[in-house]
Amino acid sequence: MEVDLRFVLASIGLLWYAGLWAVGLLGCFAARKRYRLRPRSPLATAPAASVPGVSILRPLKGLDTNLYENLESTFVQEYPNYEILLSVADESDQALPVAQELISKYPDVNCRIIIGEETVGANPKVNNLVRSYREAANDILWVIDSNVTVHPGTLARSVDALVGPPSPTVPRKYIALVHHVPFAVVTEDRIGSRIEEAFLNTNHAKMYIAINTVAVDSCVMGKSNLYRRSDLERVNGSLRPIKSTDSAAAQSSPCGLPAFGRFLAEDNMIASSLWHELGARHDLSCDVARNVVGNMTLSDYVHRRARWIRVRKHMVLGATLIEPFTESVVLSIICASSLKYLLGCPLWVSICVHLVLWVYVDLDVYASLAGHPLPASIRWQFGAAWLARELLALPIYLFAIFGSEVTWRGRAYKVLRNGEVLRAEKSRSWFQRIRQPKNYDPIGTEI
Repeated sequence: MEVDLRFVLASIGLLWYAGLWAVGLLGCFAARKRYRLRPRSPLATAPAASVPGVSILRPLKGLDTNLYENLESTFVQEYPNYEILLSVADESDQALPVAQELISKYPDVNCRIIIGEETVGANPKVNNLVRSYREAANDILWVIDSNVTVHPGTLARSVDALVGPPSPTVPRKYIALVHHVPFAVVTEDRIGSRIEEAFLNTNHAKMYIAINTVAVDSCVMGKSNLYRRSDLERVNGSLRPIKSTDSAAAQSSPCGLPAFGRFLAEDNMIASSLWHELGARHDLSCDVARNVVGNMTLSDYVHRRARWIRVRKHMVLGATLIEPFTESVVLSIICASSLKYLLGCPLWVSICVHLVLWVYVDLDVYASLAGHPLPASIRWQFGAAWLARELLALPIYLFAIFGSEVTWRGRAYKVLRNGEVLRAEKSRSWFQRIRQPKNYDPIGTEI
C-alpha cells in the first residue's frame, strides 16, 4: 500500500499545531488561576522572630530606568525580617548616590552598600554580587535585578512558596527556588520598548508559565529569584546529580555563586543545577517581576533576542532548534497548509482565524499578569508591536542561530558549550573579521 507523504506531513502538522495550542491554553489558564488573585501572606504581619530571615541582594550598575522606584520597592516590603545589600562594583558608579538617598529615607531598614567586585569569572553580575553573597546574614537570598520593581507583598508570598506549610497527609516536594515571571513596563515610547513589552507580557509569559506548570525541567529567567545559600553551596553547574544520599552532600569541586561566574546566563544555570544536581524543584509565586524597559531601539531589541538565542543554543540545543516551529507565524503556515491539503480550506482564512485567536489568548495572559485588561490608550500601539514581534521572530532566529558571539553591557563574549563564556575583542567591521582572527582571552576563575 503506497503511503501518501503529503497526507502524513499534513496530519503531523495538525497534531503539532494542536499540541502547541494545548501548551498555550495551559499557560493562559494557569496565568488566570495564579495571578488574578494575590492574597496577603500571613507572614507579612507575623513577629520577626517567627519568620525566616531573608537577605535581598541587588546588583547595581549605572542609572537604570526608574532606578529610585525600583530599589525603593524592596525598602517597603511587608515582611518583618530582612536585610538589603546593594552591590556596586565601582565607588564612582552613578547608582551610588541613589542608594545612599534611599538609606537616608528609610533609616529603620537594615540596608548596606557593598562597594567593590571580586573577579571569579567572565560574568560581571556575578563578580559584582560575590561580596554581598558572602556577607549576607541570612540563608535565604533574594537576588533581584536593578531594573525590576515589585509589589510590597512579594517577599512574604515568595517565602510562603519557598518554605510552604507542612502537611501531614500530602508529602511536599522540596522547593529550592522561587521565581517571578517578568512583566514589562514601558516608560519611554520607543519601538524596541513596545516590541519588548508585547513579547514579555504575552507569548513569553504564556510559554514560561506553561512550562513551569508542567514542570518537566528547569525553566527560569533570573530577574527575581529566591533560593537558599546552603543549597547553592552544594552545586557547581555540572548538572550531574549528587550520588550521596546524605542530605548535606555537595559536589566535589568548588561550589556556590562564584562557581557560576563562568556562565553568561548564571540565573538559568543556578536554577538548572538546583533541579538536576539536588533533585529539587522550583515554584512560581503569584507575583510578577515588573521589568522596567527604558529607551530600547529596534536594534537593541533585535540584538537582545539574538543574544539569548545564542546562549540557549549552547545550553539546550534541541529546544532551540525547534523554537521557530513554536512561533505564531510559522505555526499559522503549518496549520493553513495542512488544512488546505486535507480539507481544501483557503490559506488566508486559516491564517486570519489563527492570528485572531492567538492574539485573543495573548491579551488574556496580559490581563492576568497586569491585573487589568490592556489599556485603551495603548491598544493600537501594542497591537502593532505584537504583530511586529511575531513577524520578526523568524528573521531574528535565523540571524542568531549561526553565530556564537554576543554583546552584553558593552562587552563582547564568545559563548561556549553549556553556556560558558570567554571575553572577546569586540569586532570592528565585517572586513576586519575576515582578515583578522578573533582573539579570545579567557578570564581567570579564582573561586
